[in-house]
Amino acid sequence: MTTAEDGSVTQVFDVLIANFPSRPTDQAVDQLQQAVLNEMEDVNPRGVVLDISAVTTLDSFFARVISETANMVALMGGRAVVVGMRPAVAITAAELGFGLGDIETARNTDHALTLLGISTTSEAERDG
Repeated sequence: MTTAEDGSVTQVFDVLIANFPSRPTDQAVDQLQQAVLNEMEDVNPRGVVLDISAVTTLDSFFARVISETANMVALMGGRAVVVGMRPAVAITAAELGFGLGDIETARNTDHALTLLGISTTSEAERDG
C-alpha cells in the first residue's frame, strides 16, 4: 500500500484502488497520481479504480488530473475506472465543462471490480 497525503493506493486481487482524499490539494493529487503510476509499473495490474467517493469539492486541476491519470493507466496497458462521483461533484464537473470522454465510470468499487472482470459477491448476488 502506498500513501500520499491522505490518499492511498492499495492492491485488491490484481487491481489497484486509488482513494482520493475528501478535499484534495494539488500536491496530494499529484502525489497520488505518481503513486498510481509507480504501482502500475511495479505490480502490472489489470486495472486501476480511481475512487473519488470521498471527494466533496472539485476544481479544474483535479478534474484534469483524474482524466490524465486514467489515460496514463491506459498507455501503460491497464484499464481505469472512476468510481463514486457524488451528485454535487458531477454538477460542478459539468459546469466546468469537464467530460470523461472514453473513461469508464462505476457506481461503486464492487461495480468497478466487476467491470474489470473480477467477480464480487455483492455484484454476483444482485445479478444472479
